Amino acid sequence: MNASTGRIPLPKISAYRCFACGTANPIGLKMSFYYENDQVCSDIVLSENHAGWETTAHGGILSTLLDEVMGWAVITFRRALFVTRKMEVRYLRPVEVGVPLTVRGAVEPSPEQGRCKVKATISDAEGRLLVRGWAEMAYLSEKRLASVPEKLHEKMARLFEQIEQALAV
Repeated sequence: MNASTGRIPLPKISAYRCFACGTANPIGLKMSFYYENDQVCSDIVLSENHAGWETTAHGGILSTLLDEVMGWAVITFRRALFVTRKMEVRYLRPVEVGVPLTVRGAVEPSPEQGRCKVKATISDAEGRLLVRGWAEMAYLSEKRLASVPEKLHEKMARLFEQIEQALAV
């Protein structure tokens, strides 16, 4: 990768129904991602529909943000199909809805075959750390890859190529 400075928008699969990043899910978060400083990032403002208690964001929505940015870190840096095997979340401060948030994720160096470790954070506009998480992602085995629809394989292969081109700038 040649993209060492600046914010580079990352492509997405169009008409995808993923709750977190899909453009075709009417109740989804519609997250978009960019590469910056060796991390995958997403800026988002949660609405009152994402509250758990009064004006505080629901913890499950916050963990979804972390899981998704960690997933996109794997997509961006490993270009592999995977599943989240396990995840840990630490809620450090209350997260209010209606305020700008930045979610960041990065893949950690890992010697394990077939798996990788990923970390993520959620910060507010002042840079205060609000939530952090860690996950272990497992790459799909040949057997599991065989059960993935061919159309999704094709879409992901195109996405990997588009990411490679975006980061080669």
